[in-house]
Amino acid sequence: MHHVAFFRNVNQGQRGHPSTSDLLRAFADIGVGGAVPFQSNGTVVFTADDGQRVADGVREGLAARGVFDDGVYARPLEHIELLVDRSSAGADAGRTELTLFPVEAVIVDEPAAARAGERRRCRVVEHGPGFAVVVNDHDRQSNGTPTIEAVLGVPATSRGMPTLLRLIDRFGR
Repeated sequence: MHHVAFFRNVNQGQRGHPSTSDLLRAFADIGVGGAVPFQSNGTVVFTADDGQRVADGVREGLAARGVFDDGVYARPLEHIELLVDRSSAGADAGRTELTLFPVEAVIVDEPAAARAGERRRCRVVEHGPGFAVVVNDHDRQSNGTPTIEAVLGVPATSRGMPTLLRLIDRFGR
């Protein structure tokens, strides 16, 4: 099964961030060959039975080498496709982003999420275990990560709908 690993706060090639070769080596070190980076934002597509187990192993390997020690959230590519299909057709699709966080975390206090979004100029329009779809009030904003982190108190990472559409065009269906 194809999975996508979303690394939190990664800009490959920038000083202090893991490089593309660091990421791919970490996958290879745990026996997952054929991982493919997508863009330079810490998004990697790979094949495995248990995507989050692989992502945890990659994070541990990177941390042991002192390269990276932050969140890595893996999701099946099919799940990403489903969320994108539901969220990419509206007029505000260009302002929409998918925010990922540990699957154990779930938004249960929707009024608190609405207040946090309002303060950060966005709104949560869909959510479930380990994800939220967020629409920003203005173009070229990305407020999903700080909003979800404030609501849930867990680290999160976001990818914009245009990025996810390109990801699916390249690797999906």
